[in-house]
Amino acid sequence: MRHLYQCPMRWADLDLLGHVNNVTYVDYLQEARVHMMRELGQGRATHDDLEDGVVVVRHEVTYLSPLGLRFRPVSIECWVTEVRAASFTIAYEVFHESDEGDGGRQVYLRATTLLTPYVFAEERPRRLTAEEKADLAPYVEAAPGPPTARIAALGADERANARHYPLHVRFSDVDLYRHVNNVKYFEYFQEARIRLMADLTRDTGLRPPHVVVAQTDVDYVRPILLRPTPYDVWSRVSRVGTRSMTVDAEIDDGTQTLARSRVTLVFWDPETERSTEPDPALHALLSRTC
Repeated sequence: MRHLYQCPMRWADLDLLGHVNNVTYVDYLQEARVHMMRELGQGRATHDDLEDGVVVVRHEVTYLSPLGLRFRPVSIECWVTEVRAASFTIAYEVFHESDEGDGGRQVYLRATTLLTPYVFAEERPRRLTAEEKADLAPYVEAAPGPPTARIAALGADERANARHYPLHVRFSDVDLYRHVNNVKYFEYFQEARIRLMADLTRDTGLRPPHVVVAQTDVDYVRPILLRPTPYDVWSRVSRVGTRSMTVDAEIDDGTQTLARSRVTLVFWDPETERSTEPDPALHALLSRTC
């Protein structure tokens, strides 16, 4: 069984290319996930445990097709692909039904989220209860393949070649439990990535490339909390292909890693709305940083 959520779209969701911003999609996923959790175990006293008492451990988001503003909601299906002792995985598909009425659909995004139940008063994960596993069971479908490996830490040489971005956490970024909301991490990595490209092309006469995000994986290692001093984000170009590149990044608090990301970006021609090869000088510049 799959849970269906109809997510309204807003003008503010769009980026400069007129597409839904890659960060906003993750907000859509969160809305759909919370809506699904509210339906779990309805009718018993503890039905809201998984609605309010979970933390995100990992996101894997694959962007398949650009989504422009539509004056009708976008559909999101969610289901469960795995239930373990102290975690479970939710999968999503974001789509519009075909206008032809033939049962087809235009799919814009597929994603998975690994979550664990959490005791916020004690700042520790916990095991799923038998009742919670029973609530999740009707939504379980077999995963299409094995999970992706966790993102490796930046090595000493990679960190030395990475660009630094000071991350200031805003009060509005923090949830009721004083943790930065999982969606905000995507925004932080995006901010650092924009700074990375600006730093690399500054004083070269080259313009930062137009890109669209094809894939984003984020590992949440430890919570980011509100504090007056900035956190450190380290970003580097780890791969450059013919029409795409990969950026790896880490957030740390000066002593330990809090989150890691790996983002695949496609070089984009905004006029043709197709992937393109970057300027050869830009390609050479990016390749030298790997």
